[in-house]
Amino acid sequence: MRTIDLNCDLGESFGAWTIGDDAAMLDLVSTANIACGFHAGDPSVMRRTLRMARDKGVAVGAHPSFADLYGFGRRRISGEHPDDLGAQLIYQIVALRGMAEVEGHKMTHVKTHGALGNMAAVDPDLAALCVQAVKSVDPSLIYVSLPYSETYIAAEKAGLPVACEIYADRTYTDQGELTPRSQPGAVIHDARQSVDQVLEMVVGGHIPTTGGKRLPVDAATLCVHGDTPGALEMARGLRAALAAEGIGIASFIGKTQ
Repeated sequence: MRTIDLNCDLGESFGAWTIGDDAAMLDLVSTANIACGFHAGDPSVMRRTLRMARDKGVAVGAHPSFADLYGFGRRRISGEHPDDLGAQLIYQIVALRGMAEVEGHKMTHVKTHGALGNMAAVDPDLAALCVQAVKSVDPSLIYVSLPYSETYIAAEKAGLPVACEIYADRTYTDQGELTPRSQPGAVIHDARQSVDQVLEMVVGGHIPTTGGKRLPVDAATLCVHGDTPGALEMARGLRAALAAEGIGIASFIGKTQ
């Protein structure tokens, strides 16, 4: 059976605040990207999420971001010295990697979060910085990246294994970028629209854009945001729709280039 990975950004609760239903989502996905404390999450949440993922057989990776708890990592931050930002990324990646090792569940990949990921996707220097941070920790870590992005190019150039990621709950521009959240229609809330887009990408091999283009794509992993309203129902619907097409859900580990 053909398979695709289903990933979700998890571990985004913080202190007394709960975001999403991580336990239920971990029953549906094959990979979890876990917040590292800079946009969401805290040591206890990280540990709890890692333990649940381990027990459910879900692969785990670090989900580092700008230092932006107030804005959930979705505010664009500029002016950081490259050395400082690089150190922040390494700190986050190493923190989750160490926690995962303590819990007996090896970390497999890194996926940048929010504004950091979006900015790096179009900025070659920032992309190279993110990739170098990952490589400096462990060159065998898989870099999860958007296609048509500077981060994908930088990861390949650096020799990191790359997993091409598509989104079930976000729309795309004609350049293959995620539509900015500030624009109407950037986030998909309608389950049928999400299924149609995913089938077009996974089965049809093309990303539909807001301008009517169809960009070729060969995706290794499909993302559903855990904090999107109705995320669980969307994930269940996607699994059912993919199964109807003869496509199962399985981790991308071992399938990346």
